[in-house]
Amino acid sequence: MNAPFKLGVSATRDMFQAYMSDDNSISIVRSVVVEMGWEAERVYKGGMRNAVQSLSVAASPQILLVDMSESIDPLSDINSLAEVCEPGTIVIACGQVNDVRLYRDLLASGIQDYLLKPLSSDHVRDALVAAQSAFLAPRTDAAEAHGHMAAAIIGIRGGVGASTFATSLAWLLSEQAKRTTALLDLDLHFGTGALTLDLEPGRGLIDAIENPSRIDGLFIERAMVRASERLAILSAEAPIHQPMLTDGGAFHQLEEEFRNVFECSIVDMPRHMLIQFPQLMADFNVVVVVTEITLAAARDTIRLLSWLRANAPHVKILVVANKVQAATLEISRKDFEQSIERKIDAILPFDSRTAAQAAKLGKSLAEVAKTSKLGQAYAGIVPHIVDAAEEAAGEGKATKKGGSLMGKLGEFKSMLPRKSAKAKQGAK
Repeated sequence: MNAPFKLGVSATRDMFQAYMSDDNSISIVRSVVVEMGWEAERVYKGGMRNAVQSLSVAASPQILLVDMSESIDPLSDINSLAEVCEPGTIVIACGQVNDVRLYRDLLASGIQDYLLKPLSSDHVRDALVAAQSAFLAPRTDAAEAHGHMAAAIIGIRGGVGASTFATSLAWLLSEQAKRTTALLDLDLHFGTGALTLDLEPGRGLIDAIENPSRIDGLFIERAMVRASERLAILSAEAPIHQPMLTDGGAFHQLEEEFRNVFECSIVDMPRHMLIQFPQLMADFNVVVVVTEITLAAARDTIRLLSWLRANAPHVKILVVANKVQAATLEISRKDFEQSIERKIDAILPFDSRTAAQAAKLGKSLAEVAKTSKLGQAYAGIVPHIVDAAEEAAGEGKATKKGGSLMGKLGEFKSMLPRKSAKAKQGAK
């Protein structure tokens, strides 16, 4: 697994450093280090606390071995270590806690390996050789493998289910298409992206708006909340009394960084954000218009499609009709399509029972509905959206690639541990 610190290479940094808590461990690590041709003097006395203090004022190495035996909160200490490590560091931890859950959590947070104490020369040697191989392995750009797909999801009216669709699409791309995916919820005060997946949104998006100059690959890693191995979310629950004053530059910068880290980015775009920041449409190659089959929705779909043709001619547009009940349509599908002068690309049937179950479970609607007709309809949408993005790229109008160091990272597996909103609130 790629560590969150593995972002680049610096020729001026040490190949290896270690911070160990006891003399026996120091002796074992030094003997292995000498075998590998590295400097034994780079093995220091002192564990995690000494590592954080030392690296806060000095360059971090390419490979770091740190003793967590004295750590009371290992995951918190790892985050503290990440704050002081320079890009490029691969981290191996060791400790006395023999717990498979801790091991998995450490790997999920970006640690290369975890060794159980007391250490043995063979285990230390194997871990360092693997870390060296990982460091020297060629980096691939996942975005280049497919071409980055950036999709804006716009609901034609309130309540049509655009946010539900955005969350489900992000889940489908990460699970069905197996692509690393970012979900950005731009409803800053009332967004439901994180809530839908039972996650705490954190302050990442608010911090990005308040300090756009901080936005880079490392900020993306630390600010986003991991929903799964391939899906991460950036959202907010800004106080209602606090207006978000921005010129939209932060959102553009976020999309630029997404392009370097993820294969897909899905943006839940409220209508008022579209009106306020029309320049953001230049960042997308696909727009999904989520509508209902009603007279008012037909009127507003006509208006939005006309606006997109005039202001974002480069994007591929798909129209998705959501929550459709065939027996109770206000107007017929044929009349609706004639009004908007194009076909509806996908129909999602109304399923209130499955929607309620998804809300209770804290999962995306597409995941809970995957064995039903609704789930089949959702699954059928993904190829259409991917094909539309590739078609846009083929016409030479795909959005431009970024150039930060994060562009060297093949997959975004090093995201923050999952936080449950329900757990925090004490809900069952």
